[in-house]
Amino acid sequence: MLIDSFGRMHTYLRVSLTERCNLRCQYCMPAEGVDLTPSPQLLSLNEILRLANLFVTSGVNKIRLTGGEPTIRKDIEQVCYHLSSLKGLKKLSMTTNGLTLARKLPKLKECGLTNLNISLDTLVPAKFEFLTRRKGHQRVLESIDAAIEVGYNPLKVNCVVMRGFNDDEMCDFVEMTYDKPINVRFIEFMPFDGNVWNIKKLVPYTEMLDTVVQKFPGLKRLQDHPMETAKNFKIDGHCGTVSFITSMTEHFCAGCNRLRLLADGNFKVCLFGPSEVSLRDPLRRNATDDELREIIGAAVKRKKASHAGMFDIAKTTNRPMIHIGG
Repeated sequence: MLIDSFGRMHTYLRVSLTERCNLRCQYCMPAEGVDLTPSPQLLSLNEILRLANLFVTSGVNKIRLTGGEPTIRKDIEQVCYHLSSLKGLKKLSMTTNGLTLARKLPKLKECGLTNLNISLDTLVPAKFEFLTRRKGHQRVLESIDAAIEVGYNPLKVNCVVMRGFNDDEMCDFVEMTYDKPINVRFIEFMPFDGNVWNIKKLVPYTEMLDTVVQKFPGLKRLQDHPMETAKNFKIDGHCGTVSFITSMTEHFCAGCNRLRLLADGNFKVCLFGPSEVSLRDPLRRNATDDELREIIGAAVKRKKASHAGMFDIAKTTNRPMIHIGG
């Protein structure tokens, strides 16, 4: 049920655990905020586990937990423990803003969290407060150190690059890879509802690469997996690595193996595609596993060969990133 009409086998499921977040990042949430789905309409732990099991028994071998901010979900340890116990699942990952992560990390690792991405878009505290509309920069840095200390290797650090905001910090981020097992991932600025996307804010991959190469001429391309979203590089003498995620200027749709389960139970086959189908509603109407598989399979079959170009994406109605999940 997870093979689309273009022969792509989907082995990677991103699961949003909540629409709530303890930051208000400008590229994720509109300034006026968003209407959140009432709690009773969000998936319960048991509903997440039932759907996740359906996906894993159908070929998914990697699940990534997202939000909102997944660590603010009170049962996050239980979620990790039960998902990591699914037979056939090889990786359980999480993307987090790191704000409250440090104290939870040992237990999360114990509960089966195998991979970790921490989002950090600036190394300047004042810029952090401007972008996120909250304090907490030092706590994120502490979470990065804590993650390395408990053994996440590599620890991925996600950085959305925006012209005139943090494009002057790229080489400072690269310096973090010198003596730490960090994979810094520079992400092209993407349009979502309410984030005031503008082509002038976009720093394209080729420009980002030139910026890094000028300071680090020893940057060398690594061999990427066919289904890899990032273009990966290594610098001689550096412990960590550098990657670029080029969703806007060089899409990687041909090798896409990703599906998304949103916190409200909607199923989405493409990040930039507006179409969604509810799995929560049939689940709560006591649908059988076969009936759920049929809904999932039909949605996967409708997946397009690639998403639209960036200017068309910017005009297409889609939900804010806080609803979709990072």
